[in-house]
Amino acid sequence: MPTNKRKKNSRQKGSHTYGWGSKKKHRGSGNRGGFGMAGTGKRADQKKSLILRIYGTSYFGKRGFHMPQGTTHPVHAINIVDLPVQKEVNLTELGFDKLLSKGKVTMAMKVIVVACSAKARQKIEAAGGQVVSE
Repeated sequence: MPTNKRKKNSRQKGSHTYGWGSKKKHRGSGNRGGFGMAGTGKRADQKKSLILRIYGTSYFGKRGFHMPQGTTHPVHAINIVDLPVQKEVNLTELGFDKLLSKGKVTMAMKVIVVACSAKARQKIEAAGGQVVSE
């Protein structure tokens, strides 16, 4: 019957190097300065001449503009209650993108806008006005 061999690491527990020799060893990539082009940043002055020779001046610094993912421009909306009392209102000239339905329509008016909610269109047309989408 075979004997149960004790695992080596059970004997190394508490030995403070755990079988990796010197204390410096087995520290990951940090003991060699990282992977690849690590350490070529702001404080690696000793490497800058090599980097500049290989890549030129395009290696350092940021260039261009990147939109954050999943963002769109904000929609500037206005409610019916906030509309100026006029026969014709051009909301695109006033800087609004969308017409929303909060409020009551008191008179027939022509509204020029990029987008309009269905309820706002219904309210304006019920009062005898019209919504023109650009």
